[in-house]
Amino acid sequence: MNGDDRAGEFGPVYLPALQRIRDLWLELEPLVDETAYDDVVAPTELQISLSDGLGDADSARLDIQWSELGMYAFHYVDSDDINWRFDRHPNTHSPEIHFHPPPEAATTAAEPSCIDVTEVSLVTRAVHAMCRAAYEDDDMEQLNSVSNPP
Repeated sequence: MNGDDRAGEFGPVYLPALQRIRDLWLELEPLVDETAYDDVVAPTELQISLSDGLGDADSARLDIQWSELGMYAFHYVDSDDINWRFDRHPNTHSPEIHFHPPPEAATTAAEPSCIDVTEVSLVTRAVHAMCRAAYEDDDMEQLNSVSNPP
């Protein structure tokens, strides 16, 4: 996720949210290999490495940002270079809360997100539930298809 996709203020990183997201993924997802921050002194992103990915991917990673303003980005990328992401941030191309579908997660392909909640734990559970359903059923169409998850 880069700042070129955003218009307006995203806000500074909210470390307690990233810690909560990390704890939830460790609790909910058996495929978590490791978690890390992009910078140990001044983190801006949580990175969650998975031992398997969607479809034929051998591994995957989620790069997650959460701001003090409640803006977020959950960006999935895997060993087959499949990308998708759930975002909440001001922009000019879609509603504030939106989804960039696979395989490229292109800015111009953004669509409204099925995630209506905004609290950190609920958003995390929603992203996890859809990722897990897509993984178990080998169907990426499930990523943005649930009615008001979690």
